[in-house]
Amino acid sequence: MKLDKKEILKALETITVPGEGKNMVESGAVNNIQVFGDEVVVDITINNPSLQARKKSEVEILKAIHKEVYEKAKITVNIKVDAPVKANVNEIKGKPIPGIQNIIAVASGKGGVGKSTITANLAVTLAKMGFKVGLLDADIYGPSMPIMFDVADKKPLATTINGNSKMLPIENYGVKLLSIGFFTQPNQAVIWRGPMASKALNQMIFDAHWEELDFMLVDLPPGTGDIHLSIMQSMPITGAVVVSTPQEVALADARKGVAMFQQEAINVPVLGIVENMAYFTPEELPDNKYYIFGKAGAKNLAADLNVPFLGEIPLVQSIREAGDIGRPAALQTATPVEMAFEELTKNVVQEVVSRNKSLPPTEAIKITTMAGCAAVKKK
Repeated sequence: MKLDKKEILKALETITVPGEGKNMVESGAVNNIQVFGDEVVVDITINNPSLQARKKSEVEILKAIHKEVYEKAKITVNIKVDAPVKANVNEIKGKPIPGIQNIIAVASGKGGVGKSTITANLAVTLAKMGFKVGLLDADIYGPSMPIMFDVADKKPLATTINGNSKMLPIENYGVKLLSIGFFTQPNQAVIWRGPMASKALNQMIFDAHWEELDFMLVDLPPGTGDIHLSIMQSMPITGAVVVSTPQEVALADARKGVAMFQQEAINVPVLGIVENMAYFTPEELPDNKYYIFGKAGAKNLAADLNVPFLGEIPLVQSIREAGDIGRPAALQTATPVEMAFEELTKNVVQEVVSRNKSLPPTEAIKITTMAGCAAVKKK
């Protein structure tokens, strides 16, 4: 029996290259295919030098051709390893993600300042304004988004897109969400070294079916470490939002967070600083403001660093309660909390507008109008 080379290529398209979101043919791994009657010789190049990776590639090729083309085919697989030179840690690169227009990293130098709360409420407010929104919970060691979106008991399903297996993000309140929290038990600690965490993040980024998104928000872990570099190496970040409380100990770390993004080798635009827990107003004294953590600290820091001040969010019990029950406070209507998050979101979108005005035409997006805040269209 003479085999068809086109059918063999089609069979190889069913093999997904882990962490890249592409099949073996799309990724360029297949160098040559030779057919001699019922004999097939496949030459491929892979980047992973490990014996396990070579063996896995060979087995998957054999299975695919036997299943999709001819079960009695005699197959020889020649594997060449082309391991890339290890990149300098400061060499930040990002792969464009088809269909995702803007990627905003939300960071904080210090833990406990409400970064995840700001991210969740920013996401649902963008969705309320009519945008298509995704949220990647990149806080590998302390994922909180499944609880904040009331989907802690959900598990992402798999779907097949163009012959490739993809994860389907969980969706609630108009926001598509992926988190390592979906893949671990509630009482299970994630004890991973940097490379393992980076691999998990890459799979949630590139092996997921996000579809079309106007905004993807990335909830980063506190600090300035390995996960931050991995994200910025993997994704073309449109800009970063830094969250801080007004107190000096938080501001010192927020300053470091801004400095990280502004490093020459990283050069991610800082869209601005958010001041969380800015003041407390008792319900029985609506005209009073108590500056428990200090007054205007983050606002002053933004002025010192010459970056935009995006807004202040008060210290309100309902914000904490809403996060705990899995319904972000910004979903409340006609409340001061909703107004505060709407003002913050408008400022973030406006900074993205300004940011994208300087992008070359080959960048596929431009935010052009403010409608309910803004509208996004493709060039």
